Amino acid sequence: MKKVIFTEKAPASIGPYNQAVLSGNTLYTSGQIAINPADGSLVTNTIEAETTQVMENLKAVLEAAGMTFENVVKSTIFIMNMNDFGAINGIYGAYFNEKTAPARETVQVACLPKNVNVEISVIAII
Repeated sequence: MKKVIFTEKAPASIGPYNQAVLSGNTLYTSGQIAINPADGSLVTNTIEAETTQVMENLKAVLEAAGMTFENVVKSTIFIMNMNDFGAINGIYGAYFNEKTAPARETVQVACLPKNVNVEISVIAII
């Protein structure tokens, strides 16, 4: 059994996917990019602002499922430029307790949707 999770506090899906799907006690989020859900604009003025918007979008999806970042057990970060890793990691890390942070991989990719610099998805457990 699966339940689709949706919130207006995160960007709406722009294709055949949902913001997240809850299956049993596990939440699978779609990758979030730095779209401001209030007006649909991209937040790409700095890598820090972009990463913050991505994390706020993920936070909204987690909250819509009744969860927080403490429930996250796995995350995947896709970045355009590995030289941005330090800045992205600094913002990302502020959303987690270092002692209970999830497993993670970070991968540099050739291109991301809307030519953004970072996309992050998570898996969370109730």
